[in-house]
Amino acid sequence: MKTNRARWMSAAAALIPCALLLAGCYKSAFNVGKVIGAVSRDSIAYTLLLIGDAGLPEPSAQGDPVINALRQAIKDDDPEQTFVVYLGDNLYPRGLVDSTQTTERRFGEAILNEQVDAILESGGRGVLVPGNHDWEAGGSEGWRFIRRQDRYVDERGKGRVVMLPNNGCPGPEVLDLNPTLRLIVIDTQWWLQAGGSRPEGPSSECALKTEPQVVDSVRAVLRSAGGRRTVVVGHHPLVSGGEHGGYFDWPTYLQIHPYVRNAGFFARQDVNGPEYMRLRVNMAAAFQQNPPLIYAAGHEHNLQVFRRAPARYQVVSGAGIYGHTTSVRAITGTRYARRASGFQRVTFLKDGRVRLAVLVVDRNGKATEDFSIFLDTEGLPPVQSTESELPPAGTDTTRLNPAGPQRPATPKPSVPGAPATPRPVSP
Repeated sequence: MKTNRARWMSAAAALIPCALLLAGCYKSAFNVGKVIGAVSRDSIAYTLLLIGDAGLPEPSAQGDPVINALRQAIKDDDPEQTFVVYLGDNLYPRGLVDSTQTTERRFGEAILNEQVDAILESGGRGVLVPGNHDWEAGGSEGWRFIRRQDRYVDERGKGRVVMLPNNGCPGPEVLDLNPTLRLIVIDTQWWLQAGGSRPEGPSSECALKTEPQVVDSVRAVLRSAGGRRTVVVGHHPLVSGGEHGGYFDWPTYLQIHPYVRNAGFFARQDVNGPEYMRLRVNMAAAFQQNPPLIYAAGHEHNLQVFRRAPARYQVVSGAGIYGHTTSVRAITGTRYARRASGFQRVTFLKDGRVRLAVLVVDRNGKATEDFSIFLDTEGLPPVQSTESELPPAGTDTTRLNPAGPQRPATPKPSVPGAPATPRPVSP
């Protein structure tokens, strides 16, 4: 007769093939090292840098390697024509506490300062997008936490770095960065925040008070972009080959929680959760008629690129802390996937082409291009070519202003669901 130990080992051995089958052909990297030629600096109209989940950097007197690499990337490009988007979870584990909690508050301020100062010291501009951890990790006081972080970032950012959407509102906030690019910012955690702990309904001070109004507004600002390429940014991906997408490394399948999460239980932050599904369905509806060129998000601590609807391309760039990475695999539409620290660069060229590159960062802060492609822009309108086509200065002053921070009230729509007013960005 078999001993208990032998029975246990036999059962474990039988489970391993099942786990491997459930995990599929798991790969921790896909299309690594596939790059195209570089472009000349004088051919670049604008550069967008996408980095997410940078809210708990590696403690070091030299700073986190990924943030250091980002700082260098801004300097290497033309800082005045470079814009950084932090894709949420700017401060772990629960956002910015109030000043009575002295130790945690100082720790939080230091983390936010590192992210903001990396942009300021390099001469660039940028925005921090809210993530679930910034909303008190989805807690009942999340709205209070996100407004507190909003005020702090705006003050620290001196008008060149702000948090959008502001005041806990869902967005969309629209930034026409130049004639080449329209950036549309949404707060995806607003959709996932528990009922009653987000601004909505008749009492809300936000311009858009309901989910249908937000969808209509996103649809409208995509439609009105003209020759500008559109990039929509939020914290939560609409598709993912990572853990939030329901894909785990094979040993994890020997535990119970992957099955519970994939069934939608306790999964508010996973694509299979009912609240998350509502977000995905509504964004797909908003994108349907005029899909953005790129939808960019963080949330997953890895680097992914998809050629997949409802956008033309989707990217996940949530590896903004060195060594803080999670598993990933190639799924339908994947063009690139890797468990690594780093960020992504989108280069808009004067001739209308758009180049996407994934930069992987090592412990010394050196960024290496690990994947790059020219995005398919066939069928899109020609890009605008002159600065004169920007809305007249002063039409609707943005908070992004080198002269100093500004906080105008969010423009209210004249009719329910009217689009957010595009905001020209001062050069």
